[in-house]
Amino acid sequence: MEKISHEITLFAEPIFHFGNFTVTNALFSSWIVVGIIIILAFVLRIQLKEIPNKLQSIFEIIVDGALSLCDQVTNSRALSMKIFPIAISVFFFILINNWLGILPLGGFGLIEEGEHGLSFIPFLRGGTADMNTTIALAVMAVVGANLFGIFSIGIWKTFNKYVNLKVLGEIFTKIKRDKMVIVTAPVTFFVGLLEIIGEFAKIASLSFRLFGNVFAGEVLLASMAALVAYVIPIPFLFLEILVGVIQALIFSMLLVVYFTISATDHDEHDAEHHEKQLVSV
Repeated sequence: MEKISHEITLFAEPIFHFGNFTVTNALFSSWIVVGIIIILAFVLRIQLKEIPNKLQSIFEIIVDGALSLCDQVTNSRALSMKIFPIAISVFFFILINNWLGILPLGGFGLIEEGEHGLSFIPFLRGGTADMNTTIALAVMAVVGANLFGIFSIGIWKTFNKYVNLKVLGEIFTKIKRDKMVIVTAPVTFFVGLLEIIGEFAKIASLSFRLFGNVFAGEVLLASMAALVAYVIPIPFLFLEILVGVIQALIFSMLLVVYFTISATDHDEHDAEHHEKQLVSV
């Protein structure tokens, strides 16, 4: 019998096609996760009662705790209620994807003949172990934060965070009172341009952190299972379950931070700070 090999690849493997559209095992897993979340939401909504059952009680504890954690970042319950729905949705999407990638379901898949003989391609692979998924999540978080900022404080103030035309205009209005504005205004303008680079850095940081931790975990479990098939991999499995929770929490909390920063009017904050200084004097 010819030996069937399976190698863990950096890229997601295609499992079937819809015309010219290729469905990979990571994309298929993400669809399953979305389906699980939708079904769970409908079940909770249908069974919603004043006297909660066990499932409702568990999720009420999770939501209350997560909302309190969100309040610690935003310092405003009103702002938390706006950001929380997308943050908790992203958390569960990443969490279930992380866990789905380490479940012992690797026996279901396709056997294809390649250049080096028969190879096994699993149907399921954690969506967050695919760079395409993590980049998409990171782009959604950063672009969504900027859109949230536009709706919260206006397009002009959001634009001025990056291309600060206002501070350049202040050179002509403040130069008589403060000669240093000739130096500080261009520096402030340049810092705003650096913020644009920072937005791209956020995308890279979010996507590579999540992908690296999840992919490394899957490689670790596969390596341990290949070396010692029984008992030894179990502690590493529980470790990766914990890592999956931590990575989902980190991504969600960073999303809350980015949304909060985008919704903050720095001009008003600086004005309040200046007023406090005058009062203290």
